[in-house]
Formats: sequence, C-alpha cells, structure tokens
Amino acid sequence: MNYQIIDSHCHLDFPKFNRDRDETIQRARKSGVDQIINSGVDLKTNLSTLKLSQKYEYIHATLGFSPHLSPKATDEQVVEMLNFIEDNVTKIAGIGEAGLDYYYFTSIAERERQIEVFKQVIELAERYNKPLVIHGRDAEDVAFKMTGNIDKLIFHCYGGDLQTMKNIVDAGHFISVPTLVCFSDHHQKIARELPLEHMLLETDSPYLSPRKGRNEPAFIVDSLTWIARFKEIEEIDVAEATSKNAIKVFNL
Repeated sequence: MNYQIIDSHCHLDFPKFNRDRDETIQRARKSGVDQIINSGVDLKTNLSTLKLSQKYEYIHATLGFSPHLSPKATDEQVVEMLNFIEDNVTKIAGIGEAGLDYYYFTSIAERERQIEVFKQVIELAERYNKPLVIHGRDAEDVAFKMTGNIDKLIFHCYGGDLQTMKNIVDAGHFISVPTLVCFSDHHQKIARELPLEHMLLETDSPYLSPRKGRNEPAFIVDSLTWIARFKEIEEIDVAEATSKNAIKVFNL
C-alpha cells in the first residue's frame, strides 16, 4: 500500500545518482513519496540542488554550508557561500544543512572555526525567518544552544542523547529520523521516545541505506514499518503525521 510521505532530507544531486536520477525520482513517486527536500552542502551542490528544485515542482531546496567545509574555508569562501544563499533565499524551503561536526573534527581550532561559520549561517536564517536544517554530529547540545533565536529548527539525522532530544522537542522543534532506524539500536531508541508530532522522516540518500547498496527516497517506506511497530500504530499514521510536520516546518 502506498502512502503520501515526505523525504525531508536527501542529496539527489550527488554523483551517485548521475546514471539514473530521473528514474530514482519516479521510483520515489511510485512508492508514495509525495515531496522531497534536497539539501545542499557547498557552493557546487547548492547550485545543483537549486536546479533540481526548479526542474521538479515536488522537490524543494535547502541551501547549506556543511561543517565539514568550515575548518579549511577561507573568509572569502564563507562570504561567497553565504551570499549565494542570500541571493536565492526566496527560492528555498530552508537553510542548511549546516552546523557542527565534533565526530570528524576533534581539535579546538577546527571546532572553533565551525562555530564561527555556523554563527553566520544562524544569523542568515534568523534574518530571513527560514527554517534551519542542522547537522550536529556529537555536538547536538552545542548546536541547539547556539540557535535559541530561531523559530524553526530541524535536527537532521539526529543521533544525539535522549535528554538533548527532549530539550529540542520541548522548545517546539523537529527531529528527523533517518532510515538508520531500520537497523541502528540507538536510532530505534530515539524513534521510540520521540513524540510523533515532532518527527520528520528522511533517507539522507545516497547514504544510510536500509537495503544493500545506495540509498534512495523510495526506501523511506522501510522506516514506516519500524516506527509504526515502536509506536503501536498504523504505518499510515506515521506517514500522515510526519508529512504534516514537514509541510508545517518547511511551509510547503
């Protein structure tokens, strides 16, 4: 049975989809994926994300600045990236992904530079009242504390602790559950504890596949089975609630 689902975070513009991008998108539609949020991470993918959203009316762009880039980005590159986002801010559903990654970046200098850049992204989201999509690996609590003035936050692919999750939810924000929920004990624990009214679903395609090989938006249906089981509700209830949340937070 097909449901109307929203994949709230993926990267269909990445090279892994060059061979069959259109077919991948059509498979998603046939699986019940009604709308897709495609997120940029750097200048190149911000541009390709924007083009993808202009080609398909049901794909929406968020333009971002990955924390993986921040430590080595020059001030000029940061300005160029932020200017591109600002120049296209009326065409996008949100800003991000952006944030902090303390898993891959462990030195004080790297983390301080990530914070410095993230502050500028936060200011941009605040100025234009756009939802902010956060990448906060091993730094969810720090990222959350930095974004106190933002009305709409989405913690993408959330993998932090349950207390920080509760703080995010208590502030009225959203947690995006990835297809990792199909096989990760920690993400299953998060899905069990996360209130449905604060939950989004995502594939983070082409990553985190619940099946063999490359992930794609059609596979988001796998998450429905697991979450419905944890919540002891029907799959359609999960699909409807998470889609309603995505429509609300991204103003779709």
